[in-house]
Order: sequence, then C-alpha cells, then structure tokens
Amino acid sequence: MAVSNMVFSDVETFLDTHPELFEDYLNRKGKHSVVERWLKNHPADKGPAAATTTAAAEPEKTHAAKDSWVSRGEGLQRRASQRELRKTFARSKAMNANRTYDEDINSRSQEPLTSMRRRALLRKASSLPPTTAHILSALLESRVNIPQYPSTAVDFKYYLKEHNEREFFLELVKDISNDLDLTSLSYKILVFVCIMVEADRCSLFLVEGPANKKTLVSKFFDVHAGITVLPSLTNSDEVQVPWGKGIIGYVAEHGETVNIPDAYQDRRFSEEIDKLTGYKTKSLLCMPIRNSDGEIIGVAQAINKSSSGALFNEDDEKVLQMYLPFCGIAISNAQLFAASRKEYDRSRALLEVVNDLFEEQTDLEKIVRKIMHRAQTLLKCERCSVQLLEDIESPVVKFTKSFELLSPKCSADTESSFKDSMEKSSYSDWLINNSIAELVASTGLPVNISDAYQDPRFDAEADQFSGFHIRSVLCVPIWNSNHQIIGVAQVLNRLDGKPFDDADQRLFEAFVIFCGLGINNTIMYDQVKKSWAKQSVALDVLSYHATCSKTEVDKFKAANIPLVCELGIAKLSFDDFSLDVDAMITAALRMFMELGMVQKFKIDYETLCRWLLTVRKNYRMVLYHNWRHAFNVCQCMFAILTTAGFQETLTEVEILALIVGCVCHDLDHRGTNNAFQAKTGSALSLLYGTSATLEHHHFNHAVMILQSEGHNIFSNLSSREYGDLMQLLKQSILATDLTLYFENRNTFFELVNKGEYNWNVKAHRDMCRSMLMTACDLGAVTKPWEISRKVAELVTNEFFEQGDRERSELKLTPSAIFDRNRKDELPGLQLEWIDGICAPLYETLVKLNPKLQPMLDMIQANRAKWEELNKERQRGQSVPAPPGHCGDDSTETGGCTVANAASAPCGSAPCGSGDADGDPSEPVS
Repeated sequence: MAVSNMVFSDVETFLDTHPELFEDYLNRKGKHSVVERWLKNHPADKGPAAATTTAAAEPEKTHAAKDSWVSRGEGLQRRASQRELRKTFARSKAMNANRTYDEDINSRSQEPLTSMRRRALLRKASSLPPTTAHILSALLESRVNIPQYPSTAVDFKYYLKEHNEREFFLELVKDISNDLDLTSLSYKILVFVCIMVEADRCSLFLVEGPANKKTLVSKFFDVHAGITVLPSLTNSDEVQVPWGKGIIGYVAEHGETVNIPDAYQDRRFSEEIDKLTGYKTKSLLCMPIRNSDGEIIGVAQAINKSSSGALFNEDDEKVLQMYLPFCGIAISNAQLFAASRKEYDRSRALLEVVNDLFEEQTDLEKIVRKIMHRAQTLLKCERCSVQLLEDIESPVVKFTKSFELLSPKCSADTESSFKDSMEKSSYSDWLINNSIAELVASTGLPVNISDAYQDPRFDAEADQFSGFHIRSVLCVPIWNSNHQIIGVAQVLNRLDGKPFDDADQRLFEAFVIFCGLGINNTIMYDQVKKSWAKQSVALDVLSYHATCSKTEVDKFKAANIPLVCELGIAKLSFDDFSLDVDAMITAALRMFMELGMVQKFKIDYETLCRWLLTVRKNYRMVLYHNWRHAFNVCQCMFAILTTAGFQETLTEVEILALIVGCVCHDLDHRGTNNAFQAKTGSALSLLYGTSATLEHHHFNHAVMILQSEGHNIFSNLSSREYGDLMQLLKQSILATDLTLYFENRNTFFELVNKGEYNWNVKAHRDMCRSMLMTACDLGAVTKPWEISRKVAELVTNEFFEQGDRERSELKLTPSAIFDRNRKDELPGLQLEWIDGICAPLYETLVKLNPKLQPMLDMIQANRAKWEELNKERQRGQSVPAPPGHCGDDSTETGGCTVANAASAPCGSAPCGSGDADGDPSEPVS
C-alpha cells in the first residue's frame, strides 16, 4: 500500500519529521510502478516539487523519493550520488582509531566552525592519548564538504520539457547550481545539453594552463543522455586539444558559435576521432562557455541531432546561449571550490610536515624519509630525492648523503626496470653527480624543467643508462636557519604526466623551508650527541686524573694521625703555613674524628681518606684560593666550634655540614672573581648566571665528587638526614658570597644587639651559620700580624693577576685593589676593609659568644699596623707597604670588597680573600 494512502496520523507525523527514513525505504523496496503512478497522478502544472495534497508533508517525501532514482532500461536504479553517500557513511564508520570524531554530514557539517565547536573538538581529542597527531587530527579535520543535493530523474526532465519549458529550464539551472564537484557538474552539463538540443553526443572542454600555454581538456567525451552512471576516470585518458586547433580550439580562441550541418565539409574538422571510435559525426554545434567576467573557460560541443537527419537550428543556439552562462557560473564556482580544497589540503600537508618535524628530530634518515613521503603525496610525483651537502661552507659542491623514494603508484615494470639498472650503476651515484642538483646547490635558485630532453642542462645519457625515464624535473635548494644551503630536494615526473607548474614550485619551496629546519635541527642534534659523547669521554678522563690513587689512600689509611694538641689546630691563632700538604690531610682526618663525625655518621675511614685526597686534587694551583686556604677555613671553623662551645649549641648534622662546607667552599676556584666571570662571559657565567656564579660551581663540584664511586662519605645517613645535610651544605657554601652576607648582616646584628637572637628559631640559626662561614672565610685577618701580612701578599698578587687580565683581555682599567700600579693605596683600602666588613662581624659574634674575644683583639692589633703604614704613606715616606690583607673568599673576588654605606667609608676595600660577586671597587650594600 502506498504511503500516501495511509491514514494513521501518528505514522504520518513521524514520517513528516523523519523524511530520510521514507526515502531509504523507497530506495530499497520501491517499485517502478509506484513511481509511475505518482508521476501520473501529479501532472507537471502543479510543479515538480510543490504538488499539493491534503497532507502537507507528502510532497517532501515523494519528491525525495523521485530525486533518488534514475531511469534505466531495466527500471529505476539507485543514483550514483546516493550510493556514494552510503559508501562515505560506511567508510566513516571504519576510520582508523586515530580519528578523533565522526563527521555528521547531514547536520554538523553545515554548522559554522565557532570557537565553541573548536573547544568541543579539543575536548574530544583529549579523551585520546595526548599526542600531537591526535590534536592535529581534531584541529585540521576539514569542515568544508561538497553539498549533496539529489538530482531529479532524467525521465522527469524529459517530461518537464514536453509540458512546461519554463519549469524544465529552471530545473536544469537549479540542478547544476547545487553541484560544486567539477567532475559530476561537467557530466550533468553534458547530459542536460543533450536533452535541451536533442543531441546524440556531447563533449565539454575546459580551459587549462597559463595564459601563454592554454589547452582545452575534456575528461568526458561523447556523453549521451542515456548515460545514467557517472563514468569512471581511473582508466580513461582525457582528451586534450591545443589552443586554436580544430573546431574546439577555434571556438575557444575566437569566442564564436560554430554550427556545422556537415562536419566533413569543414576543413577544421578532424576525422581521427571518428576513426578511433567508429562513430560518424554529421552535424555539429559548438559554443563557448564564459564566466561572469566574460572570459572563455570552456567549450561545449553537441554532435548529431537525435532525430534522424535533423540539423541544429537557431532555436538550439538560442537555448544554449541562455543556458551556458549559468553553466559558466557553476563551473567557476566549482573550480574555486576545488582550488580552495586544494589549498586546504596543501596547508594541512604543510602543518603535518611541521608535526613530523616535532615528532622526529633525532634520526636524519627517518625525518628525510618522512619529508620525501610528504612531498610525493603533496605533489603527486613519481620520485622524490634529497641530497645533502658534505660541507656547507665549501664553495665546491659535493653531496655526502642521498635519499630517494619511488612512488608506489608507479608501474611494476618501471620498478623492475629501475632495479635492473641499479645492478649496472647506482642510481644514488647518478643523483649525486646530477648537474641540475649541483647547479641548484651552487646558485641557490630553483630549477623547473617541463621537458627534460629539451633542456641543455639535463644529462639525457645518464637518464637512459639509469633505466628511469625522466620527463619533468623540479629541484629547489634546502636552506637552514642561517640561510645557508645544506642540500637540494628534487621531484621527478608528475603522476598525471603534466609538468610541474608555478603553483607546484611555490608549494614545494614552502615545503622545503620546513624541511630545511627539520634537517638542520636533526643535524644539530647529531652534533650535540657527538659533543655530549666527547664531553662524556673528557669527563671520564678528567675524573680519572682528578681522583686520587689507591696508593695515596692506602698511605693515609695506614698512617698514625697526630693528636689535636700536637697539630695545634684547636687554637684560634693557628699558623696557616705550619703544615705541609700531607700534614693538612692528617689534620683534616683528626678534625673529623675529634668532632665525632666518623663514629656518629658511620663514615667509612677509607672513603673519608679518598674523599679528602680527591678534594685536595680538585683545588687548582692558584696563588691563594687553593687547598691550603680551604684547610685554613676548615681549621678556623673547628677552633670556633671547640673553643667557643658552639659544638654544644649546633646539631651534629649542622656541624658536619659546616666542616664539609669549609673544605669544599672554593673547589675549582680559577683565581678570578664573579665580576670577572660576568665580564668575560665565561662558561661558568652562562651555566650558573651572574649571581653567586662561583659559589654555585663550588657546590656542584662538591656534589660531583660525593657522587663519584667510593667518595660518598654520607652513604650511611638516613634519607631524611641526607636530604637535610645537602640543604645545609648548599647554604654553607653559598654563604661565602659576600653579597648574601650584606643582605643578612643588618638583621643579624640587630637581633644580637637587642638581645632578641633565639637559637630555637630556624631563621636565626640559619643566619648564625652563615655568619660563622663568613667569619672563617675572612679568618686570616684575625691571625697574628706576620701570618695576616703573608696572606695579604698572596691575595693581592692573585688580584693583580686578574687586573692584568682585565687590562690585556678586556681592555679595561682595573680598580685599585686589582691594579698593581696602585699598590701603594692598599693600606688605606685595608683599613676600610677592616672597619667596614670584618670588625662589625666579629664584634657581633663576640656579643653572641664572648669566647671569640681573642679574634676581635687580633683584628684591632692588625688594624693598628695597617694604620701606621697608611700614615707613613700619607707623609710621603718611602716605606714598603705590604699588599693589602684579605681575610677570606666570601666575596669570590678573591677577597676585597667595599663596606656598605652604613658601616664603612666609600671606596674599594682591600683584601679579605672573600668571594664577592661584585666589583670590589664598587660599594656593596
């Protein structure tokens, strides 16, 4: 029973809202007789799409059913467009799992791509693994689809032509205006022209090529109105007509209509097509197709009236003159749409190239293979190759690596022939010796050859020998980020047989830009890997030579360690030069044992000996900041801890961190300060920055030694103790930077002077440990005069060496403390150093612990000596002034710094052996 006869209101209402279900049912089970009855009961004067019935929804359903069928000899068959739609739907369900979402062709594809929808795509993409491929798939999925509007049946068009010409013409115009696919549009135009002028055969030729080399191309030749299925283009060769040749070329060139009653009587007509097809052309009507700007974009040709013996008349010409302008607009729209889709595909391909480059930057061959595969897909060529230069700096072009990829679409015969040629001569060798590639690499200009055998630059003999026939070549240079040519990329032979055009060249050049960056990054990565390997080998060698020998370890392991009283290391007035290098190792071992560190933390004695010997070996042979200075700072800390009673106040972990920090606080010191590292842009300043540069290096060097095999003296600590100890060790070493001292000292001084210092407050304890590190680092200023003066000579000479380097290497005038030409100013600078930096610190420590009074007394005695020397200098007496005294390395300048405005005169301060990161000639606050 027909659907229109149903009286069930609920079924009818459902079908009104779901017309696609009715269409699908009719497509699958509908009878030819049903459609014929519908056509008989709905004459054309009611309109093909607006036939009125009592039910408002019935016209929509019947029209949809009618549009989905076409007439054939055995009955109505499903239209190709409907079958394609179902195939598309089936394919969408079978997409790869990487697909982030499914297109909804009927609804969502018509919606605008708003920011909300884009966010929705990203949300869906986030449900998959967060790879760039998934995100790109969501963002780059095309939102532009060819509109799918079903065409009315050909029989119905014939019916309209007989009963209502106006509706017939409008139906044809509407049919082509809804189609943006150039292939199906061309086919429709030909079928409709056949119907309009009652032609037996029709052909459509479209203009292609640049303005100076136009051709007329037809992908559909001799289409007749009885064809109901879109012809396959896979195995059919298109017909090309030169511009101005034959009747088609004449019409295209002159824009005139040609109506020939007898084709064989016209000299422009060629009989070759008739001989090939066995079809005899009698009458012929040929007319140009123009776009909205009046330019000729194609030619329509109708052959032989269907009526026996009839000729094309003026009415046929008038009909085509009315219809072809609409065809021109439709063709222009379809070409624009095809161009936009092509540009979209190319843009997507470039973005996918970028994705490839980010995903793979470690293997040169892999990334080049990806590049060539993308190039073949993008330009649809038979072969792609990439050649890389051996030396980009050399003026001689020589390729060192060559990669090539053959398109899988090439025939098996070509592949077999190519393999045979490989046995005779390497195709890679032919590519590397290719004169075109060398020309591009030397000039940096692209080469686009449309006919290789007609170009003198092409080596035809090599081409014949290789067994691979080359028709066209597109070769462009590959640039790196420094605009240097690193190679060339080359594509050969478009799959469609045409030469590479300007659009291909522009696209390939844009494509190669990304490729150049990717190849350059991969080459740089390979160089970095090699550099890392060299560095690793160098570090291994240096580590071997910077580590003490087993003989040395065994020697100290078996040695008798003198007592504290025998070494004199518990005295605050200890002579810094009383022990030799080996005795300092034994004294350091005694300090660890005397403080109970070996027993408390279960330090392996052999490991302790090895660690101390390696630390000694990693101090450089500079004048002052060497192993002796490190030992003296450690001895000063030991004396303060034991003599002044700080051993009872600080925890065992804090004590261990302070002792180890003193031993390691100047590891690998280079005899220059932080300011010099910054001025010269040294590797250390680049690695650690300009804030506490050397202090960070000292700490990292200490960690490196501790992590070396057989050197970890903290191996038996618990995880918590180890973590706390490393934090305290870092604080201790960084505290030797005088910049940090100046930041904290006012707060510390104020707490002590007001009696508000509290050992139970963590921040107070941290400041006190830092002040103790600074006091020990500057400890030379608290020693007897002869010792203090000798230390000052060493520090000053080291400073002078830095000043000499500043003058010779940096072309700078060094400040007074580094200028050996101004050494007579040192007594005055030393007074500023003592008054501005040293005396306030020790005075505050004495208030905190009166047992440190001997250190303050010795400072005052030494100050008196410096003041006497300064007065003699001012009186002009020729008294040899000893170099300025620097107590320690807390400024990392080697010592001298300037008191801040609050506590010292302006100007530069003499030596204190400190580790300041600023220029000692500038006030530090």
